[in-house]
Amino acid sequence: MLSATLLCLVVAVGDGDTLKLRCGEPGAYRQLTVRLHAIDAPEIGQPFGRRARDALSDIAWRKTARLDCNTTDRYQRKVCRVMVAPASCTEARCAKTLDAGLAMLTLGLAWWSRAYAGEQSPTERGQYGFAESEARAKRAGLWSERNPVPPWKWRPAHPHPR
Repeated sequence: MLSATLLCLVVAVGDGDTLKLRCGEPGAYRQLTVRLHAIDAPEIGQPFGRRARDALSDIAWRKTARLDCNTTDRYQRKVCRVMVAPASCTEARCAKTLDAGLAMLTLGLAWWSRAYAGEQSPTERGQYGFAESEARAKRAGLWSERNPVPPWKWRPAHPHPR
């Protein structure tokens, strides 16, 4: 398990819920691939997939992120709550107060993965559920489609080797 105080630089955005980060000191870096905890964003080939990736890039790319990781997925990615400074902060040492996964839900560019709700605090569950409900009500992002297909239903019909 990684420490909640681990700070890493976001060096790449794979899709709307996956980041590559460089952690450690110069000369002793290690690269981590991280999946955002408790959300599932559209795959790149799905409607809104590229938009989700671009939004996550706007939120996190080239920022220092605080990671709170509690598990590893079947692809050996750390599954983490990723906190970054909000875009409105222009100071060099801004507090990491923006939850990247929650931001993606708010934009309507991800689904809340309720299967992982048990791993969230009651407050976090409430925030994630509310953010998804609000995005649906506003028809934001993928919710502008009549029947958006969640990635867990889309993937079986569109296999992609990892």
